[in-house]
Amino acid sequence: MTSVPHLPNLQAKVRFYFEDIETPMGKLINFAITGLVLLSSAIFVAETYPLSPEVRAALGWLDTLILLIFTLEYGLRFWSAEHKLRFIFNLYSLIDLVAILPFLFTALDIRFIRIFRWFRILRLIRFFEGRTIIGYVTREDSAIFARILFTIFTIIFVYSGLIYQVEHPSNSEAFATFLDAVYFSVATMTTVGFGDITPASQVGRLLTVLMILTGIALIPWQLGDLIKQLVKTSNQMETLCLNCGQDTHDIDARFCKICGHQLARVGDTCQIPSATPEKR
Repeated sequence: MTSVPHLPNLQAKVRFYFEDIETPMGKLINFAITGLVLLSSAIFVAETYPLSPEVRAALGWLDTLILLIFTLEYGLRFWSAEHKLRFIFNLYSLIDLVAILPFLFTALDIRFIRIFRWFRILRLIRFFEGRTIIGYVTREDSAIFARILFTIFTIIFVYSGLIYQVEHPSNSEAFATFLDAVYFSVATMTTVGFGDITPASQVGRLLTVLMILTGIALIPWQLGDLIKQLVKTSNQMETLCLNCGQDTHDIDARFCKICGHQLARVGDTCQIPSATPEKR
């Protein structure tokens, strides 16, 4: 179990637990934040379908509660930050701020601002910086796969939310639900373009152009990286280094790629590597 370092004051403790993912308290806080992000996104998707007034009212109340929690979280992060100005312009902090804008501007009739609520899913990026909320990723490939797949998912999710918000009020037959928006986004970004669903507004057409450009520039790049990793992984096998604990090496590797220690393989004459590895 990871020990909690000595923290001088309450601000330092709050800052530590928001960023920590190793101690039980840090894991609990980050699990809770992740769960609320996924729940709020699920509420947004559910609201695009026909619901009874009672269910819609309950979802609206739950959404307001989640926004209130996110606002409190942002305030605590700002209060505990060592460098306030640096915190404000940090990428993750800007994403957090965008996520709570619908709550901060409810007193004003700026309904278009609610389009930014779809960007709340981007908060999950903070958990894919080479580690997970359960612990450090043991294999480099796992982190790369997660980042690539999550990037593709996020792009599709955000564009689907934006095109639905823009087109549904005036083009509800074509964009009736969130699934219709996802279908249009995937068809557009993959440049398939069936043409059975088309945007009617100028903003919707502008978003369509951005989708096509994103599909041409970003999606092939991400899929290319994914294929490279799959090919790389196919040339590796699980071989534990008894010196440093590295558990994945190339199929024909005789020495550890991390520490240089001789690897013990099934069928070798000596299963325990020598203390001094031979030079290759």
